Amino acid sequence: MNGDSLLGRRTPRRAEKILIRVGNWEQLREAASAVRCAVFIEEQGIPASLELDDRDATATHAVAFDPQDRPLATGRLLTDAHIGRMAVLASHRGKGLGVSILRALVAVAVGRGTPELRLHAQSSAIGFYLREGFALEGEPYEEAGIPHQTMVRALPR
Repeated sequence: MNGDSLLGRRTPRRAEKILIRVGNWEQLREAASAVRCAVFIEEQGIPASLELDDRDATATHAVAFDPQDRPLATGRLLTDAHIGRMAVLASHRGKGLGVSILRALVAVAVGRGTPELRLHAQSSAIGFYLREGFALEGEPYEEAGIPHQTMVRALPR
């Protein structure tokens, strides 16, 4: 289904038989790394030394899988309530996978009683996050040579 929800946000188009798995780094490392390497290292040219870090070990990860169990999208929620490493394979963008990953991570944060989420959005993704209830904070900056913007979202208690 594509269109506007009652809240005025776009709802994702439903991808057939996509499974979102939420878990720790030990459970999802291989799948999340495959997507992140394809998007950040190969596509965007970010050095592997900046992409893979020790925060993965304590983060909650979400990965979207197709019916053949191939990873298509990923994101992580850090213990300090930052969402990051949101990535969707180029061949699967525009199908609602990013929204599904983001909403899964938001649901984890809500379940933990987190009052607010933060993220560093690439400038090309600001509209995506605005549609999901995030707001701009501060001035734009560069991170890994790519323009970014800090964004925040208050969560229900």
